[in-house]
Amino acid sequence: MADQKTILIAEDSSVILNLTKKILELQKYKIISAKNGGEVLKQVESQPIDCVLMDINIPVKDGMECTREIRRNPDQRISRIPIIAITGNANNYSMEQFREAGVTDYLPKPLDFDALVRVVKQYIG
Repeated sequence: MADQKTILIAEDSSVILNLTKKILELQKYKIISAKNGGEVLKQVESQPIDCVLMDINIPVKDGMECTREIRRNPDQRISRIPIIAITGNANNYSMEQFREAGVTDYLPKPLDFDALVRVVKQYIG
């Protein structure tokens, strides 16, 4: 499938990662993963990615810092990737802080998998 979309899931919980991966693979997306912010940045620079599901609380560099770095990338193919923040403590952040960091949209934890699929399709089809 030449038009298969690739989603990077940045998530340090293997349970959440595996569930999310299975749900999105059923929708025919190609899934790659990163367990920390350093891996996220390596992945987006090493291959074409259509969307990032970014856990805000990941080690090394948190999701907000990763998002800012992706947005500062001089390559527009990278800096314009839709980034969907996933967080269990969205109350710690305002929509304004998400927007300022460059987050495209966000989903609260525990993840509603129907909402996950809907939001992903909204940004990458």
